[in-house]
Amino acid sequence: MNRVAQSALLFLLGATLLHAGTTDLYLRYVKAGLRPLVLLAGAVLIATAAATLWYERRHAGTRQHHHEPRVSWLLALPVLALILVAPPALGSYSASHTGTALTKPFGFPDLPADGPLRLGVADYASRAVYDDGRFLRDRELKITGFVTLDRSGTPYLVRMGLNCCAADAQPVKIALTGALPPVLAPDTWLEITGRYTPRRTKDPVNDGPIPYLDVTGTKPVPAPHDPYDETWNA
Repeated sequence: MNRVAQSALLFLLGATLLHAGTTDLYLRYVKAGLRPLVLLAGAVLIATAAATLWYERRHAGTRQHHHEPRVSWLLALPVLALILVAPPALGSYSASHTGTALTKPFGFPDLPADGPLRLGVADYASRAVYDDGRFLRDRELKITGFVTLDRSGTPYLVRMGLNCCAADAQPVKIALTGALPPVLAPDTWLEITGRYTPRRTKDPVNDGPIPYLDVTGTKPVPAPHDPYDETWNA
């Protein structure tokens, strides 16, 4: 592949990264906090493409041209796939085959004293397991996540957390009991209303701790624009 073709591919990849970074597409690949780096990488690739093209044109008369195999253009396919096919967020299949990644946090932020508590899946799970639900008792809780079922049909509310990118995503799970709908479909996003219970179980995949939530109500909700949870304790 000659330098002009290399420049074209670099520009295409850089433009793709800029497009992903200026929309929610990048959230399918990396955590939200890495958006500036995605934009920076796109800008650097475009600048590199421009510099490569400038160099090629400046020295075009002094270089010998060689025939390049057409198969080298197959390198463009991954770039086109990135543009045309955005992968779905990891869901129930990944969660059911991966053990909970819950670990003990360094501390717990203060919670509002009154009203319903809106908590993330990881926040509830860590407080329930490692703080024995000290500030959760007798409070109405609202938690949003997607549904997954283990092999025995036990339902869990899950959010996937990222250290860096989707390749290292791991789940945190809450087991559900109480007033559940008669049918729970995997990958359905729900806002769960419930109360803390000291009941716990172990993840069938890795024996990690999973707290229960006593469900009093459920409401289907759309998947959030950022499906991954950055507040987890991995």
